[in-house]
Amino acid sequence: MLKRTVLSLWILGLSTSVVAAPVTPVAPAVDHHQHLFSPEITALLMGGSGGPTSLTARDLITLLDAAGIQKALVLSVAYMYGSPTRNVPDEYAKVKAENDWAGAEAAQYPERLRAFCSFNPLRDYALDELARCASLPNLRHGLKLHFGNSDVQLDDAAHVEKLKRVFRAANAQRMAIVVHLRANISKSRPYGPDQARTFLDQLLPLATEIPVQIAHMAGTGPGYDDPPADKALAVLAEAVASQDPRTRRLWFDVTSCADPKISEANASLLARRIRQAGVQRVLYGSDAAAGGNLPPRENWAAFRRLPLSQEEFAAIAGNAAPYARWGGEPLPK
Repeated sequence: MLKRTVLSLWILGLSTSVVAAPVTPVAPAVDHHQHLFSPEITALLMGGSGGPTSLTARDLITLLDAAGIQKALVLSVAYMYGSPTRNVPDEYAKVKAENDWAGAEAAQYPERLRAFCSFNPLRDYALDELARCASLPNLRHGLKLHFGNSDVQLDDAAHVEKLKRVFRAANAQRMAIVVHLRANISKSRPYGPDQARTFLDQLLPLATEIPVQIAHMAGTGPGYDDPPADKALAVLAEAVASQDPRTRRLWFDVTSCADPKISEANASLLARRIRQAGVQRVLYGSDAAAGGNLPPRENWAAFRRLPLSQEEFAAIAGNAAPYARWGGEPLPK
């Protein structure tokens, strides 16, 4: 997600000069990785330095319209309150408020936006918040887990046990999971094939009834210059390619992986991983238009520069995860 703590919102196409390539007329059907920011979470990130007050559903709809995208999955950023780098008074109350705000914002556009709740899965309130969100019409469809921000370490047996409880509960509630798998970079946490295998062996088998979406192709972004993340992705993509039954409901989003500065070598590597995982499993996403991320229109133009065929681009543009297939009515449980 955000790699900086200072927001620099690029709303209403203000960054269109960054990418010169024209946008393909075939736009993605769904942006599977978006965020909104309440005034309260923005103040937390800005540290009182002033600036934009929020990123609302109306702002996002404007950006989607500019890109010709009909729907978006809104991933709450409530997990930011639970970051171990912060000491937030009344943390759980703020997590609940941010989740509720994101759900209410998305509910203003029920045919176009759907919200997932979020929280630090290591916190004592994690299962309580999952159950609470599961009971709310605006949040019951899924959750976002950010391993990097929450400093989840898949080498820590205690962390894995807490994650298992969350995965089991989400599966029981039929709540899809979007997971930012990449371990914390600033703390140099171990990340690569071993951590991907732990995820594959110990967590993914617990999601027997729900889809799981790996954010940023197992990395972070912007860009794809992250060798440990590529090695982690290789493990998961190979499991899909070999028809490992544990990956039956596994998806990958390409959110912010292809930025305008991507090297030819990394572009080729990313295209190879997309094909290895299978274009039918790859979802378009663009991330919040903040902190150096491109808006959806420019992001899609940057993605179109990868060495993929027109047929492959069209397939990815048309992909919609099960939780992104809705009209005005909520999906059945």
